Amino acid sequence: MPHSPTNSRIVECDEAAFPIVAGWAAMTPYPKIDAIVETYLSLADAEAPGLVEGLYLEGSAALGDYRPGTSDVDFVAVTAAAPPYEVLERIHTRLGAYPFEGCYLTWDDLRRGPSELGARPRAHDGKLDPRGDLNPVTWHTLARYGLTCRGPKPDELDIWHDPAALAAWTDANLDHYWRRLVTRASHLLTPAGLLCLGGYGAVWVVTGVSRLHYTLATGEITSKAGAGRYALEAFPERWHRVVKEALRLREEDSALPTVVSAVSGLGDHFGTPRTSLYGSPFERRTDVLAFADQAITAAHKLYAAR
Repeated sequence: MPHSPTNSRIVECDEAAFPIVAGWAAMTPYPKIDAIVETYLSLADAEAPGLVEGLYLEGSAALGDYRPGTSDVDFVAVTAAAPPYEVLERIHTRLGAYPFEGCYLTWDDLRRGPSELGARPRAHDGKLDPRGDLNPVTWHTLARYGLTCRGPKPDELDIWHDPAALAAWTDANLDHYWRRLVTRASHLLTPAGLLCLGGYGAVWVVTGVSRLHYTLATGEITSKAGAGRYALEAFPERWHRVVKEALRLREEDSALPTVVSAVSGLGDHFGTPRTSLYGSPFERRTDVLAFADQAITAAHKLYAAR
């Protein structure tokens, strides 16, 4: 967390095409999530019976903010020992480019935390990275909010929890990821700059920096929509319009990091009736970047005051 959105792909999921896993019971209000989980477990069990001993959902599915049109399904798969990479690669190759994103950990990894582990296999954007990054947000989200698809419930496990480490990682991420993104996006004719013209960029940036501010203020994890609601309380009225715009787009559930999505979103500004709170995407982009700058600075001050 976070992954760059510029290469993300959301693939439509035909639930009817998925096989059913014996003994599986739907666990969420979203057929798309249940269908992807069913398929993944079916493929994993066929490829390597007994390999995946635990499977948990984190991210938007666990935080109550899943949007079927735009959200990934974030997972943590748990194995007894380090899994053979070639087996995982076959599983994810067969799964294809469905938005099933997450990492592979062992039960011992859950007890130890990310700083002791180094890289672990991570699925992202339809591909498997043998040396994916890990961060404390995964452990904290899993411990507090994780949804169990297979294995013991999170509250029955010894899951690493270190509020100081979470705060330190969050503070560093403000600059390592978000400040760099805002700096790149300040130049319009760049991938980041163009991304911030579209609705996806507005949601990604406004809620992204707000989530980190929330964590440094409260020590807790929240969703994109939760971060937006928090920002309306935490930041001056000057920023309420851009935050409400991000919440509107999140609720609409159609803004993707694609050219087609960005072009179709122009109707929000120029259509009849106009649904955007902004007269043009350029005006909105200016506020998105200005708000991010202010939120990053304010979040750093929260950490310094700890």
